[in-house]
Amino acid sequence: MPTRSDLDLPSETNPSQPASWGDAGRRVRRFVYRRLDALSAGGWLFGLLFAALSLTPSLIPRNVLVQGILSGCAFAAGYGIGVFLEWLWNFLELRWPNRRVARWVGRACAILCLVLTISFLWFWTGWQNSIRSGMGGAPIEATQPLLVALVAVLPAALLVGFGTLLVAGVRVLARWMGRLIPRRVALVGAMVLVGLLTAMIGDGVVARGLLYSADRFYGNFDRLVGITEPAPTDTLKSGSAQSLVPWDTIGIDARVYVETGPTPEEITALTGKAAETPLRVYVGLRSADAPEDRAALAVREMDRVGAFDRKVLVLIMPVGTGWVEPAAIDTLEILHGGDVASVAVQYSYLTSWLSLVSEPDVGVETARALFNAVYERWTAMPRDSRPSLYLHGLSLGAYSSAASTSIYDVLADPFDGALWVGPPFASATWRSTVANRDPGSPIWLPRIGQGTTVRFANSAIDLEGTASWGPIRIVYLQYPSDPIVFFDWSLPYREPLWLSGERAPSVSPLLNWYPVVTFLQLALDMALAQTASIGFGHVYAPQDYFEGWVAVTGAGDLSPADLKVLRDKLSRHGGRELLGGGWFKAGV
Repeated sequence: MPTRSDLDLPSETNPSQPASWGDAGRRVRRFVYRRLDALSAGGWLFGLLFAALSLTPSLIPRNVLVQGILSGCAFAAGYGIGVFLEWLWNFLELRWPNRRVARWVGRACAILCLVLTISFLWFWTGWQNSIRSGMGGAPIEATQPLLVALVAVLPAALLVGFGTLLVAGVRVLARWMGRLIPRRVALVGAMVLVGLLTAMIGDGVVARGLLYSADRFYGNFDRLVGITEPAPTDTLKSGSAQSLVPWDTIGIDARVYVETGPTPEEITALTGKAAETPLRVYVGLRSADAPEDRAALAVREMDRVGAFDRKVLVLIMPVGTGWVEPAAIDTLEILHGGDVASVAVQYSYLTSWLSLVSEPDVGVETARALFNAVYERWTAMPRDSRPSLYLHGLSLGAYSSAASTSIYDVLADPFDGALWVGPPFASATWRSTVANRDPGSPIWLPRIGQGTTVRFANSAIDLEGTASWGPIRIVYLQYPSDPIVFFDWSLPYREPLWLSGERAPSVSPLLNWYPVVTFLQLALDMALAQTASIGFGHVYAPQDYFEGWVAVTGAGDLSPADLKVLRDKLSRHGGRELLGGGWFKAGV
């Protein structure tokens, strides 16, 4: 590709040089041209192109700051690819047939990419509003393309600068190795060595250091926040004076789960039927040393409060920080008149998306230990007097819960069902199930056989009026706009299946796949997944939880008319009026 060195620099021998400029003017021009010569033409072309494409819509709407960061990262990625392609062209000793024509083609492409970026900045607000429209949100009217561009400069400069340092390191090492081995062999060897060294430092020092710091921060936060709150006085609650689980070993998220929830009076007011006090058992990460010890402690606590005497027993795997979604467990307890016992065991302090990227299997060991301990106790009970056993998990909790057991280990005496919500893309169970969907059904709403064992739903409507169940009922609740479900490591080079064929209504019709860029967009969308409106992204609505539990556990003692009344209450305002808005007190 042509560079600025191909241009005729001003010099004293150039007769067209204005004499009035003088030596100072010539030096300034030389300095500018040389600095421009150091920049890669291919890097600028691809960088501007990627920055422009990053402005197109994805699954989650973005504000100015987030978009600027994304565009800066996209520019840096495109710049790196452009530099590599330009180097590869020169390394293969390819030549342009006409250097003057190639120079003007390069200029035209640069201008085209610049115009494209400016145009996309102008259309950015409308594209983001197309996502908000699909989510039922109000559009934004302010356009701030200049601010997006200004924000993008910092991450772009930092990343390009880091890449430049790596290239400089390769050149220095190749020059030194070139004294001993052939020049091109030295160059390739230097690239490999610098790449390996960077990966080792990035993964072994930087990444691990950041994860260690994050783990300490979230661990201290989990321990210290709310430490002054008094322990529960209700003897049936974990952390009370009679509990086997010390109150100071469960953190802030666990305390929300333990101390909130519907009372018998509130359940009766909603259903018109007598109700019991739901039982909630929680074992924190600090409550015992090993996963097996925490599982054994959970079973002992369940025996203490009489959990195995209830009608419904559910094993909950929380999200990374130990959070149990209130709307998920509240709806189940309301549905069955409080005759429900639930148990959750913490396995991490990190947020779900961070755990998913860095240590997705961290909760599997805990989930298996809890299932094995409870299942052993449950199968020892007479079948006609034991509770129905269900599994539940949201996000990373769904990942761990689904991996807690193999269907082949429970065929002789299977558990009753599972409700897995927002299963992450990394879940092997989810991926295997989706891969075996019926031909013609989209990946965002698969059909599995006759739906007697596994069903998928995007909303409550998808679970109404379906066929009869078999002995095990498994429901996957997933929103098509949830990036935690539909992210894929193959996005840099392959279009995702959920964009081909029939498209989900909540996905913007303007969303298209672009190599590398869509990967960056979806990666950022995962971090923003919980900023979406209720019923979209990774924010699952109470009425959808409710319908999922109805499908999995049955309606209990409620008639079709009773169910309709509850559905109507849940559907209005996302169920905010239930329990005085208790589901949203913790910022859910």
